[in-house]
Amino acid sequence: MSDKTLLITVLGPTAVGKTAISTQLASLLGTHIISADSRQFYANMPIGTACPSDHELALAPHHFISFLQPEESYSAGRFEQEALALLPTLFKDHRIVVMSGGSGLYAEAVCEGLDALPSDKQLRQNLINRFHNHGLENLLEELLQLDPDHYSRIDRKNPHRVIRALEVCILSGKPYSSLRKALPVGRNFDCLKFALGMSRELLYDRINQRVDAMMDAGLLEEAKRLLAYRTCNSLNTVGYKELFDYFDGLCSLEKAVEDIKQNTRRYAKRQITWLRRMADVHWIDAEYPELAVEQIMSISANKYPSLFSNSSSGER
Repeated sequence: MSDKTLLITVLGPTAVGKTAISTQLASLLGTHIISADSRQFYANMPIGTACPSDHELALAPHHFISFLQPEESYSAGRFEQEALALLPTLFKDHRIVVMSGGSGLYAEAVCEGLDALPSDKQLRQNLINRFHNHGLENLLEELLQLDPDHYSRIDRKNPHRVIRALEVCILSGKPYSSLRKALPVGRNFDCLKFALGMSRELLYDRINQRVDAMMDAGLLEEAKRLLAYRTCNSLNTVGYKELFDYFDGLCSLEKAVEDIKQNTRRYAKRQITWLRRMADVHWIDAEYPELAVEQIMSISANKYPSLFSNSSSGER
């Protein structure tokens, strides 16, 4: 058994209940939460990104929540660097820290490291121009030919990620997916990964209900306030794009809401596909949050008894 400090990572598809379970877990452990949700990084978007509520934020200190402006760019590589810089400070007072989110790539960056992949500004600009002139489908067709495996995993609604994958494929002459590290990089802390799941029927029902709750909470007004940033990557996300179409007169509000639900369900399916391909993940039934927290605590304590021997707290 390891005497290292421990990063408990709680992952899962949208609407599965990551925030509630993670905050309850961190509260029991008396520790902090690092958010690995790439959309919750942005300020002024609390409804559409399902940011933790004031109550949840009060249960445990959170990091990487609402710290960027919508026009700012951010990457998994930068998140890896900044999270790794923060963790030693947190581990000084807490032997256990929780990381939670739905962005699998960002969580992998912290736990296992990212590959040093090639880049070329001119090629990337050419691909961006192709996107603006010929649409995303044009790029997706090429990605399917060059790397069908990554094509099946990638968020095919996200031009930034599609362009980056194509850039790597073209520069290296190899599929992006083949350049992923065979072995994770060394860390001076251990990572214990959990993925939250539930039946598809229940998850989809929760997604539909959450979209309705977001609309009741003012998602339409929030999207209006963000309309000036619609071309930013931060707004290239489900929930806003559909409402922008409504503002443009391309569909009714009812159709926009139905599209948000459908696209969120599709996004959740892609998240689950990504998680199922991750190594060393413990799957937890999230239908009953309190039982899920108990199961995570039990598995963690069995694997790292020295970290749990004195108390249920993550403090030294």
